[in-house]
Amino acid sequence: MKTLAVCLALGVLPAFGGSRDVPVRLYTSFQQTPPDAVLDSMQEELANILGPLGVVFEWRSLALATGNEVSAELVVIHFKGRCDALNLEPVDGIPGPLGWTHMSDGEILPFTDVNCDGIRLFMQRELLALPATERQAAYGRALARVLAHELYHIFARTTRHASWGIAKPAYSARDLLAPKLQFERKEGALLRAHQLHLDEVNGADGQ
Repeated sequence: MKTLAVCLALGVLPAFGGSRDVPVRLYTSFQQTPPDAVLDSMQEELANILGPLGVVFEWRSLALATGNEVSAELVVIHFKGRCDALNLEPVDGIPGPLGWTHMSDGEILPFTDVNCDGIRLFMQRELLALPATERQAAYGRALARVLAHELYHIFARTTRHASWGIAKPAYSARDLLAPKLQFERKEGALLRAHQLHLDEVNGADGQ
């Protein structure tokens, strides 16, 4: 079974402050605009993974950011390469890291890269086994799972991995294509605790 580690730069990120009622803003930059089916599937899957833990997202284009926006918490995401499931070939390749998060002076920064080309290369043989009408949505879910792994390290402020689920250190193509992939209970609790801390900070600021 093919397995590939998700490469991460790990560290500790200071809490931003915010609220469960205030969405986390995700500022996105794509080297090539993805099909709507990929983007919609990715956004839906990320909501399915992190929504039950209290995390709500607001998606913004980095190109349209003015620099004057105020957000309780934000992440900037660069999607590298072509983010689609077109022109697939039944061959295997070495894609390199599927995603990585930037670090400075021992702390994780809220800047993440997702390797669209690498993810497609890693799972293209399995995508070809699906009906053509399902490939874009399946690929979008895979992007969301890699992104959720990166966001886990940012939000939970931990270098630890899990034995299974979204937070484990390596994925197989089967993991990325599974009908459902979630966080293990312990890692989910870390994310929920982080969100509760943000609620408390926001409540204190509002008093």
